[in-house]
Amino acid sequence: MSILIGDKPVGLCSDHAGYELKLLIEGYLEANGITFIDFGTHSTESCDYPDFAHPCASAVESGEIYPAIAICGTGNGIAMTLNKHQGIRAALCWDVELARLARAHNDANVLVLPGRFVEPDLAARIVETFFNTPFEGGRHQRRIDKIPV
Repeated sequence: MSILIGDKPVGLCSDHAGYELKLLIEGYLEANGITFIDFGTHSTESCDYPDFAHPCASAVESGEIYPAIAICGTGNGIAMTLNKHQGIRAALCWDVELARLARAHNDANVLVLPGRFVEPDLAARIVETFFNTPFEGGRHQRRIDKIPV
């Protein structure tokens, strides 16, 4: 497998609803020799996704990690939190084509998965697609340049 993510660790974060899928993704990363930093949570005990999303987003912005994967029940709450950061382009993806387009057209730097709505095999394919799709640039760069406020 050719992975385009570079030499930085991948960031991971989730809330309690995304914890089990995060563990499966950790296994996928380990099996593929990909280093990662887990920003939490570390159990299925109820918690608040912003507590983990903000440190993960800050690490992407600082260049400590690239890219990141974030998971909550629907993916919506954690994506909203991540996207409050100016340097984050978090994309909620529940199928492979969305992941491909998020990278190719939006240069997404955080993949967000809906933990309660994506089966493990599909999640692995989404992660692989996200990691292996290059940004197309061109007209898409012009649009990305207009995102920050």
